[in-house]
Amino acid sequence: MVKNLTIVGQQEALRRIISTLTSKNEDLQNFLETVDNTLTGLQDESWKVMSELEAELELLRSTLEEKGAELRAAIKEEQQRKEAELQNQLSEGKFALLSCEELLEFANQTLTITNEEEFLKVTKKRSKTQNQRHEVTMAPAFRLSTRLAASENMSQFTVDFSVERAELQRLHFLPVPRAPEVDASSCVARDNTITVAWRPAGEDAPDGNSGSGRVGCYEVEYRKTNRDNALRTAGEACWEKIQDIRETQVTITDLKFDSQFIVIRVRARNKTAAGEFSEPVVVETRAFNFSFDAASAHPELKVQSDTVTWEPQGVKGHDPRLKGKDPKPSSRSATPSPNKTAGSRAARFAGESYTVLGDQEMNGSCHYWELRPLADWKSFSVGVAYRASLGRFDQLGKSSGSWCLHGSQWLQTTLSAKHNNRAKALEWPLPQRIGIYCDYDNGDLLFIDVDRLRLLHSFRTKFTHPLVPAFTVKFLNWSESFYFEEHF
Repeated sequence: MVKNLTIVGQQEALRRIISTLTSKNEDLQNFLETVDNTLTGLQDESWKVMSELEAELELLRSTLEEKGAELRAAIKEEQQRKEAELQNQLSEGKFALLSCEELLEFANQTLTITNEEEFLKVTKKRSKTQNQRHEVTMAPAFRLSTRLAASENMSQFTVDFSVERAELQRLHFLPVPRAPEVDASSCVARDNTITVAWRPAGEDAPDGNSGSGRVGCYEVEYRKTNRDNALRTAGEACWEKIQDIRETQVTITDLKFDSQFIVIRVRARNKTAAGEFSEPVVVETRAFNFSFDAASAHPELKVQSDTVTWEPQGVKGHDPRLKGKDPKPSSRSATPSPNKTAGSRAARFAGESYTVLGDQEMNGSCHYWELRPLADWKSFSVGVAYRASLGRFDQLGKSSGSWCLHGSQWLQTTLSAKHNNRAKALEWPLPQRIGIYCDYDNGDLLFIDVDRLRLLHSFRTKFTHPLVPAFTVKFLNWSESFYFEEHF
C-alpha cells in the first residue's frame, strides 16, 4: 500500500514536471520565433536605412555639384567680361601709343632744321597737308583714360564654406523617435471597428520636416487573440500593420470580431528610422462567437461553416435555380460545427420548420450579431428562442419562447416582427444587413437595419431561460456574420 502511494506520488510529481517542461518548451518556441522575426526585421531595416543613407549622400553630392557648377559659371562669366574690357582698353592704348610715337618722330625731325626759312616752309607745308591727320592722331592719346577698366581682383567671388563644412562634419543620424503611449481609455471597439488613440513621447509630433528628428508618421500593429495579455502563443494570428498614419489616432475598419481580444501597439517613425513599439494594449471586443448547430438543422438545410443553403430533398439537380450552386466560401477562423448528414440522426426540426439554431447560449450580458441574406430567398426569420420551447414543427415567432424578425418575398415584399403567434407589420424596405442586439439582463431584443442605421423593432420582456440564436429559411442562400459591441 505504501509502495503504491509512493508510486502515485512520483507519478504526480512527474506529471507536474512534464507540465512545467511543456509550458517552458512553448515559451522557448515563442521566444525563438520572436528572435527569428526580430533578426529578419533587423536585416530588412538595416538594408532600408543603408539605402536611404546612400540616397541622401547622392542627393548631397548632386546638390554640391549643382552649386559648384553655378559658382564656376559665375566666375567664368566675370572673367570673360573683364578680359573683354581689358582687351578693348589694351587695343585703344596701343593705337594711342602708335599715334604719339609718330607725332613725336615728326616733331623731332622738324627740330633738326636750322634754316629759319626752310623751317617755316616745312612747317607750313606739313600743316596744310597733315593738320587734320595731326588732330586725329593726337585725339586718342588725350581721350584715353589711364585708369584700368577692370582689376584682377576676384574677391567678390571668394567663397568660404567653413560654416557649411562644420555642419557637414556634425552630420549624424536623426534621433530615433521614442515610443508613444497608447491611451487605453480612448480605445473604443464597436461596429466591427476599433478606434485607437495615443500620445507622442515628449516633444515628438508628426510634422513632415525631413530635417528634424521629430516624428514623421506612425505605424500601428494589431492582432487577434483569446487571451487577455499581449503574449503571443503558437498558432495565434500574426501582427497586421497600418502604416503612414499622420495623426495621433486611427480607426481600424473592416474587422471581424471573432476573438475576445485585440492586441494593439504603436510606434513612431521619422525619415530615417522607426522607434520602439509602445506597450501593447489589449482591447476587449466582447464578441459573441457562435456557429450554426448542424445537429439542430432541418434535414433540407445544408450547414457549411457560417453559411446555410436550402436543398430540398429530391429536387437538387432538377431545379435550375439550385443546380451547381455551392455555398459562399467563408473566411471565418472559428472551427465550424460538423455538417449535418441526412439519415444519421433524428431531425430536430421537420415539416415546414426550416430552422437551424446557434451552438452557443446566452444567459446574461449583451450580445450582437448580423445576418446578410444572399440570393434566391423567398422568406426568412431571424431572432432568438429558448431551445426547449421549439417543437419539431414549430416556426420562429409562433411560440411564447421565440422572438424574430420575418421577411418575405412570396407574393409581395413584407417585413414584420413576430412573437407568440402575433405579427406586427413594419413599414420599411427589406434590409441587406440585419443587426440583432440582445441585452439579456435588461430583457431587450433589438433588430436594426445596419446600412441605414434604423431601429426596425424592439421587444421588451424578461428572459427566464438561456437563449440561442435561431434562423428559419425557405428558398434561401444566406450567411450570418456577427460581432458584439457594448453600446451603439
